[in-house]
Amino acid sequence: MDDEIGDFYSGDVLVEGDKISRIGTSIVPPQGAEIINGCGKIVIPGFVNAHMHTWQTGLRGLTSNMTLLEYFQWTHQGLATAFMPEDIYIATLAGALGQINAGATTLADWCHNNPTPAHTDAAIAGLYESGIRAVFLHGSPKHEPKPGERHFSEIPHPRNEIERLLAKLNGNPASLVTLGMAILGPHYSTLEVAISDFRLAREHGLVLSMHQGGGEAKSPGGWEALEAEGLLGPGINIAHGNNLTDEQIARLTRAGVTFTVTPENEMTQGHGWPITGRLLAAGGRPSLGVDIESLVSADMFSVARMALACQRALDNARSRQAGLGIPATPAVTTRDALGWITLEGARALGLDSRVGSLTPGKQADIVILDRTAWNMWPVHDPYSAVIMQANIGNVEDVLVAGKFKKRSGHLLWTDVDRVKSELAASGSRIVSQLAIPTQMRAKATQMAC
Repeated sequence: MDDEIGDFYSGDVLVEGDKISRIGTSIVPPQGAEIINGCGKIVIPGFVNAHMHTWQTGLRGLTSNMTLLEYFQWTHQGLATAFMPEDIYIATLAGALGQINAGATTLADWCHNNPTPAHTDAAIAGLYESGIRAVFLHGSPKHEPKPGERHFSEIPHPRNEIERLLAKLNGNPASLVTLGMAILGPHYSTLEVAISDFRLAREHGLVLSMHQGGGEAKSPGGWEALEAEGLLGPGINIAHGNNLTDEQIARLTRAGVTFTVTPENEMTQGHGWPITGRLLAAGGRPSLGVDIESLVSADMFSVARMALACQRALDNARSRQAGLGIPATPAVTTRDALGWITLEGARALGLDSRVGSLTPGKQADIVILDRTAWNMWPVHDPYSAVIMQANIGNVEDVLVAGKFKKRSGHLLWTDVDRVKSELAASGSRIVSQLAIPTQMRAKATQMAC
């Protein structure tokens, strides 16, 4: 994904320490170097999952038949309130390991179920322990207030907690886990709170992410007000953005704001059509994210395929409606889609100088795919093979910062069974506290082994 270096049908990647030092053909390795035979493989940058609420890993499939309004009711007002710090820890650890297994080396963990510092610290511990590269986006719970409490939309992001976490996370430049802010933004907070939160992030140089969409905005005209305050610019990331106008998308893009699209989630729950095409028309490029494992699968192959298929369908329909028939050629390509889940994800998180492409000097976050498998062989166009044919089963090796996290198709994790057991126990305990509607008609409350 480095346009200056280009692509290689056959080539070498030299990794020294935690960085890529050379890319080319016929590289002579240093004496004593470990040689990885890439014959029959495709080598790509590690995927960047730019938006996921990892705390929901233990709730897989529970919200797959829910609209956005039902999701708010059952998850934020119900399930989320039953989480203890140990539930956040095991969900985050398992979710991060799942990302590595699926070829994602960088994760934006949008954590907004952290009512106490202990919950926050548990999530961070899970990220650290997994070995993934992560931006921990510190959020806030969305439960309805009790009598005498302010609504969450009226509460500024906690400065003391951000400063505590800065001291904990951002003091080591080599750390794989860094801090960002997951705020309400003008769609879900008052304008005063939004301005306060934007200023806090600017003060500390933090990536700032927020949801945009899903019902009416709490602060109509909020983006225009933030622009007037001089608070828009690089380092600001919007998830979704479905209900923004074309003009708003263009103005935000010109200001350097990035967008993360979660296509399957957005189409399933009722956010609206993904803005991929509108963003491209405005001169921007999307990053992509899974969003919630309680609803959809968490592999970036599926996310990229869904984003590409959706935009092509919209383009095709628009051309037909204009009386032009099927377009002469697609406006978006499989190479574009691979960029959305690698370099564009890194840009959205402010990490594009470190990851997102196979470039000398960048961190060695690398994925090796088996292209000889039945579902991929024969390979004619590697970009199309990765986006349209590949799946988790093709992920042979995953390196984060030059260290293997998955090798020969197996996670290098010593106690997978323990993690799975604790995740299942956590999910069962939380779900048992609420009568969550499912399609099952069996009398047993749990599946047997």
